[in-house]
Amino acid sequence: MDPRSEVLLRQAGLFTGDLLLAGLPADDLLAELPRAWGWSWHAGEHQHLLARFGERCSFDVQAPPAAFDSAVLFLPKSRELTDYLLQALASRLAGKPLYLVGEKRAGIERAARQLAAFGKPRKLDSARHCQLWRVDVLDAPDTPVLNDLARHFTLELSDGPLQVTSLPGVFSHGRLDLGSALLLEHLDGLPAGPLLDFGCGAGVIGAALKRRYPASPVILLDVDAFALASSRLTLAANRLEAQSIAADSIHAAPVGLAAIVSNPPFHQGVHTDYQASETLLRHAREHLATNGELRLVANSFLRYPPLIERHLGHCQTLASGQGFSIYRAAIRQ
Repeated sequence: MDPRSEVLLRQAGLFTGDLLLAGLPADDLLAELPRAWGWSWHAGEHQHLLARFGERCSFDVQAPPAAFDSAVLFLPKSRELTDYLLQALASRLAGKPLYLVGEKRAGIERAARQLAAFGKPRKLDSARHCQLWRVDVLDAPDTPVLNDLARHFTLELSDGPLQVTSLPGVFSHGRLDLGSALLLEHLDGLPAGPLLDFGCGAGVIGAALKRRYPASPVILLDVDAFALASSRLTLAANRLEAQSIAADSIHAAPVGLAAIVSNPPFHQGVHTDYQASETLLRHAREHLATNGELRLVANSFLRYPPLIERHLGHCQTLASGQGFSIYRAAIRQ
C-alpha cells in the first residue's frame, strides 16, 4: 500500500459518503473505500486500477461528472497542475471538505497553503513521511477552463514557425527544453514509414516530424493525459494530424515502425525513475522494421550508449551540447 493511502486509511472514518480520489496510486485503496471513485491522468496507473475496479475509475484531464461528497487530491509534482486540480475540485465542493495528501519531501506543507483560497486549511495527520490536510470549501471558485490555462509559444524552425501549446503539469511547461531543442536540429534522414514520438509531452517533436515527413504516419505516445491533450492542441494549431496513444511503456506502440524518436522521461514525481527509458531501449527492436532506427536525446551523464549497443547494435553519437547527446541506432538484417 502506498504510504499516502495508508495515511488516508488512518482517517477512514471521515470518508463515509461518495468520495473522489484524484491522482490516486495503483494500490488497494479503492478496495478499502467502497464508496470511492478514482480519477487518474497517469495511463499506467489507470490501467492497473481499471483491471481491478472497472467503472469506478476514469482517465481524463477533467474530473468525472458524478456528484461526490468530498474529494482527496494526491499531490502532483507541478505547482501549476496542483492549482488547476484544486480549483477544479473545489468548484464542485461548496460547503464540503476537500483533502490534500502528499509526501513531505514532495512539498505538501507548501502545497497546503494553496488550500487557503477556499477556506481555513488544517492538518489532520502526519505519518509515513506524509501529511493529510483538509479545508471545508467556503469560497467555491468558478470551474476552471483548462484550455484558458494553456501557455502558447512559437518555435522558429528551419521549415517555418511551429506553434506549441502546453497545459499545466506537462514537461517543460511553456518553454522548449534544451534536450528537445537539440533533437529538433537532428531530425534529418529518417527512413520512410511510421514514426513514433515516444514520451511526446506537448507534441513538439511529433508535430515537427509530421511537418517534415508529411507522407509518414506519426504516432505520439505518452503516459500523461495532460501531455496528450497538449500534443493534440499543438497539432491542431499547426493543422497537422497524428495518432495518439496513452500508455506507460513502449509495449503499447505498434510494430513495423520506421523510426522511434524520443526525448525519453526519466523523472516521475520526486523520485528518479529510469524504467520507461530503459524499457524503451530494451524493447525498441521489437517495434522497429528492418532498417528502422532509434534516435533519441538524453542527458550525457546517463549511461544509455551501452544499453543501446546491447539491445539494438552500434550506437552513433550524432551531436552533443549543453549536457545532452543525440544517439542513433539502426536495425540491420
